[in-house]
Amino acid sequence: MMMQKLRVQTMAVAFAAMSAAAVLSAPAKAASDKDIVDTAVGAGQFNTLVTAVKQAGLVETLKGKGPFTVFAPTDAAFEKLPDGTVESLLKPENKEKLTQILTYHVVPGKVMAADLKGKTTEAETVEGSTVSVDGTDGVTVNGAKVVKADVTASNGVIHAIDTVLMPKK
Repeated sequence: MMMQKLRVQTMAVAFAAMSAAAVLSAPAKAASDKDIVDTAVGAGQFNTLVTAVKQAGLVETLKGKGPFTVFAPTDAAFEKLPDGTVESLLKPENKEKLTQILTYHVVPGKVMAADLKGKTTEAETVEGSTVSVDGTDGVTVNGAKVVKADVTASNGVIHAIDTVLMPKK
């Protein structure tokens, strides 16, 4: 009942409440001993993302305490961008824009796919904008499909997505 009351509050509070409920109600299981960055490196399908995180200077942040939920574009997602986009974003003069795009993929807290099942909500990203999360038919974020959910890390969770999200700002 308390969760229901929290869900009608602001979107940020609702998202945090779902995350807290997941932590409290989930059966105890061992989390990965690797942080978000090391987990992404080990997965082998986030090479472009890891390169971008390094270029943007976000490695230490994503190795931090967290917890973080990262909607991580796969290498195939980056390949769908227009030719030259990734190369352009990786240039030092575009660090601010790259950082904006990458932080748009990160939500504070640890939200598992089961927390979103049957729900449609919005979540505030670290970048400051919101993303629309739809868990009514699988999970999508701003229309990007979660192709692998719940990749746990010591400081959060990664959900692999099939499209790079672009903030409106």
